[in-house]
Amino acid sequence: MRVIESNSPAETFALGREIGLAARPGQIYCLDGDLGTGKTVFTQGFAVGLGITEAVNSPTFTIVQVYDEGRLPLYHFDVYRIDDIDEMDEIGYEDYFFGQGVCLVEWSTQIEELIPADAVRICLEKELNRGFDFRKITVRGDER
Repeated sequence: MRVIESNSPAETFALGREIGLAARPGQIYCLDGDLGTGKTVFTQGFAVGLGITEAVNSPTFTIVQVYDEGRLPLYHFDVYRIDDIDEMDEIGYEDYFFGQGVCLVEWSTQIEELIPADAVRICLEKELNRGFDFRKITVRGDER
């Protein structure tokens, strides 16, 4: 487990980029934290680490956004609005989770029972007493 202290969106982006650079086919990254903790900023950095240059935004209303231009495909899930786990079956999540790309799943606790045990867990937390932009980022399962 690693605990990283980020003092700015740029540092959160840089951590995402670092982890994206090391990502391998078939990996699943779970990205959790309250609204406004920097999940999208982290994801944008992660995408840059994969070599993706197009704009990356949260796929809140589409559940999954696919980016094919990098060294690996990125399957970016936002499952915040999932009400029933069967919705994941309907979009064919297994093709993404067990394919040759990389999955990044925002709000993964919504679909906990579908997440493989070897997924990398990333939790972003605010600590307002340390400043508005401070984030404590805990990374589990990415032992480098």
